[in-house]
Amino acid sequence: MTLVVPSGDLRAAEDRAARKLSHEVKIKGFRPGHAPRKIVESVVGLKRLRDDAIDELLPGIVSEALTDSDLTPAVNPSVDSIEELDDGVEVTVRITLWPELDTIPEYRDREIEITTSEVGEEELRSQVDRMRDQFAELETVARPAAEGDYVAINVSAMSDGSPVDEAKAEDLLVEVGSGQFIPGIDDHVVGSKAGDIVSFDGPLPAGFGDRAGEPVSFRVLVKEVKEKRLPELTDEWAAEVTEFDTADELRDDLRRRMTDVKRATALAQLRNGILEKLIDEMDIEIPESIIGAEMDAILHRFAHDLERQGITLGDYLRVTGQDQDVFVGDLRGQAERNVRTDVLLNAIVAAEELEVTDEEVGEVIESLAGQAGQELEDFRSSLGERENVVRGDILRRKALETVAAAAVPIDENGNRIDLDVEPVEETE
Repeated sequence: MTLVVPSGDLRAAEDRAARKLSHEVKIKGFRPGHAPRKIVESVVGLKRLRDDAIDELLPGIVSEALTDSDLTPAVNPSVDSIEELDDGVEVTVRITLWPELDTIPEYRDREIEITTSEVGEEELRSQVDRMRDQFAELETVARPAAEGDYVAINVSAMSDGSPVDEAKAEDLLVEVGSGQFIPGIDDHVVGSKAGDIVSFDGPLPAGFGDRAGEPVSFRVLVKEVKEKRLPELTDEWAAEVTEFDTADELRDDLRRRMTDVKRATALAQLRNGILEKLIDEMDIEIPESIIGAEMDAILHRFAHDLERQGITLGDYLRVTGQDQDVFVGDLRGQAERNVRTDVLLNAIVAAEELEVTDEEVGEVIESLAGQAGQELEDFRSSLGERENVVRGDILRRKALETVAAAAVPIDENGNRIDLDVEPVEETE
C-alpha cells in the first residue's frame, strides 16, 4: 500500500517532534523545552525530525487507509520504503493479509479411525475391582509371599562390615512387587514365609541423601505375610460404602460414567483425526510474518507460565536438556499448525455460513469472567476489541464441530461407530 503524507501535515508533525525533543535533548543556552525548532534541528538533524514525525503520523494514516480499503491485516503493517516528494513524502507499507483457501479439502463422509466408546465387561469389572480395592483388608496367611501380598519386615544393612544405622528399620509393611522401598527387594521376598531371613547386596535408595547409591548388604527378616482381601460385591456392601442401594445400581452408574469418558475421548479423536487429514491436504502458503507472530505469541504464553512457577526459559531448557535450535524448531512447527488450523476453520465458517449470536458471546465472556474472579461488566470492559477474538474462537469451534459431524467414525476393523455427533444448528 502506497501512502502520501502531505508536506503540511509533515511540517506540523516535525514541529511537534521538535518540541518533544527540546525537552529530551540538552541544548546549551536553552532551558528544557524552550529551544526553537531550528536550533533543535541543527542539533539532532532534519532526518531525526522527519523520522519522528513519520512515526507519529503513520499509525493514523495507515489505520484510515485500511478502513477505507476494508482490509484487516494479520500482523502489524511494516514500512518498506520512504521516498521524498516535492510536496511531502511517499511511504510504501507492506500489509500482510490473512491467507484464504481457494479450495477446502473435502470433509464430508471422511472415515476417521477412533477407539470405540463402548465399555466392555472386563473394563467394568476392573473398575469395580479398583473400587473394592479401596476397601480391602489385610489378613495374615501362613503361605509364602506372592506378588500383591504385603509383608511385615525388619531391615538392616552393613557396609564394609559396619552397620548402616540409617538403613535400620522395624515393622515396615511393604507391598510385594510394587518396586518401592529398596531396589531388588521384591525378587528376594517373593516365596519367603514368616520367620525367613533373606540377604542380598544392593545400593542404598535415593532417600539416603549423600549415601544414596552406596553398595551395602541388606538383611531382611520377614515377620508376617498378609494377603489383601477384597470385599464381596453385594447389595449390602454397595449400600454401606456408596450412595446406591444395590450392586447393580453401582455397576450401572460406573458403566454410564465410563461410557461418558470414553465417548468424550472418542469425540476428541474424531475431531483431531479429521482436522489432521484436512490440514495435511491444504494447498496454501502461510506468510512467514504470520508464523513468526504466532511463534512470539506461543513463546510469550509459555514463558509467562514458567515465570509464574519461578522458572526462566533458560532454566527450563537446561533442566530438560533441550537444544535451543530443536526448541525453536518445535515452536515453529506448532505455530504453523495453529495458523493452518485457523485458516482452515475460517474457510469452513465462510463456506457453511456459520454465525455466532450475542447471547453465545455473552455466555462465554460470563464464564471467562467467573474463571478470572472478576465482575462481568469490569471483565467485559477490559476485553475491548478483544471481544472479537472470543467471537472468532466460537465460530472456529462451530466449524470444527461441523466437520466432525460430517465425518464417519470407524473402528480398527472399518466398522462404523455411532457417536451421535450433533451437527451445529443454524443461527436464524
